[in-house]
Amino acid sequence: MQGGIVQEQSVKENDKRIFKNTVFLYIRMFIVMLVSLYTSRVVLSTLGVTDYGIFNVVAGVVVMMNVVNGAMSVSTQRYLTFALGKKDYQGLRQTFSLCMSIFIGLSVLVLSLGETVGLWFVNTYLVIPPERMQAANWVYQFAILSCICTLLNNPYMAMITAHERMNVYAYVGIIEAVLKLLIVYLLLVIPMDRLIVYGFLTFLSSFVVTLIYHIYSVRHFAESRYCFYWDKSLFKQLASYSGWNLFGAFSGVAKGQGLNMLINMFFGPSVNASRGIAYQVNGVVGSFFSNFYTAVRPQITKYYAQGDMENFYRLVINSSKMAFFLILLISLPLIVEAPMIINLWLGQEPQYVVVFVRLIIMITAIDAMSTPLMTAIHATGNNRLYQICVGMIMIMTLPISYVFLKMGSSPVAVFLVSLCLSIISLFVRLLIASKQTGLPFARYAVQVVFRSMLVAGVACILPWYLHGILDSSVLSTVLVCVVSVVSVLFFAYLLGFDSEERRKIRQNLIRRFVKRS
Repeated sequence: MQGGIVQEQSVKENDKRIFKNTVFLYIRMFIVMLVSLYTSRVVLSTLGVTDYGIFNVVAGVVVMMNVVNGAMSVSTQRYLTFALGKKDYQGLRQTFSLCMSIFIGLSVLVLSLGETVGLWFVNTYLVIPPERMQAANWVYQFAILSCICTLLNNPYMAMITAHERMNVYAYVGIIEAVLKLLIVYLLLVIPMDRLIVYGFLTFLSSFVVTLIYHIYSVRHFAESRYCFYWDKSLFKQLASYSGWNLFGAFSGVAKGQGLNMLINMFFGPSVNASRGIAYQVNGVVGSFFSNFYTAVRPQITKYYAQGDMENFYRLVINSSKMAFFLILLISLPLIVEAPMIINLWLGQEPQYVVVFVRLIIMITAIDAMSTPLMTAIHATGNNRLYQICVGMIMIMTLPISYVFLKMGSSPVAVFLVSLCLSIISLFVRLLIASKQTGLPFARYAVQVVFRSMLVAGVACILPWYLHGILDSSVLSTVLVCVVSVVSVLFFAYLLGFDSEERRKIRQNLIRRFVKRS
């Protein structure tokens, strides 16, 4: 009896910590979102559509070469969080030092590949106006340096996330926002090629952020003070885990930056610019999920490490559902009123931007729903089957899209293919998570997939109806956006949660209201 009470109190403390961390992250998100919306407009206006597209596609080449980063980042996060969940501080220190050594090695590898294969690809295959090739090469060099900063920063970010210090993550995000504003100002006043200046300032911002994370981690976590450490057994574990993650990361790059290369080859940098703008909007939408998920992810791994499977299942299911509802809350107004919102934001509507925004947001919503399943699988340390199955599905995006484009399809086909394969990936992740962790398949399918689709289908009816009958204006856009938000909140509460979940929501709201009053 006493043990049950203690466990219940521990669960409540964990839920409170998740809520507190989420609040910090959402404060960060709103500040970053406002700054990003402003700076994106100014950067597009200052650089122009062609240079903006060049920046996106050249930076994408570096991302493709940096495929190992994603695989190793997931491994670092998993092993640091797992060690902390088991309170193995000696193992935590050793894991951090070994991971840092690996990331230093990866930085050397990226630099070597970037100055050989990558440089050849940029100058041989990308569609870039000849008069802008020199500027593109400068941007490429700065992108490589930014990539190295990101690599060296990963172990420190993983350590901060494992300790659930989300307030630090929030504060640094605000600093990044200030740096973006400074970049915009300097871009307008420095009398040099603006594309080159933008590439240099973007690298400088990455360097400053890396330095801040490094200083904080070293001062607050003794385990993050690097000293060379080698453990063959631990390295094999990391390499084996990362090896399969590498396949998954490669498939993710094929789906993302690989498609960006295809768009460039078939349609040129102007359509790359439209894709870049669409992903800027999607970044705002995705942040509603990613900030919540950043707070939840460590706890999923810790529950598994502690063998608390019921709370593990509960958190996976609830976080999947909440992720979709958070995406829907911000995305429904954007999907319905995309033409007017983009015109108000950019002062123009580049070709394909509206349809790109709508499809990319749908893809993000599906992927957000299934991301907690991915974390559940990673928590087991057995990710081979997952990476093979889901990785192959994602890789297929590239050849299928190429066939459609070769047949004369518009660039919209790329995102339609990606959407269909994301839906397939969701159910494959569910099957694998059910097999490896015992997650109840039917419970997840009903509580998450069915309820999410039901809420999305019903919530969009009134906003789309109003959009169809009202004249296009700022006032009607505001009205439709407000109705969309209210509709999502109402139907998510009514149809998205069962009676017990609704009761807990009411209790939490009443408790917080009484506490504040």
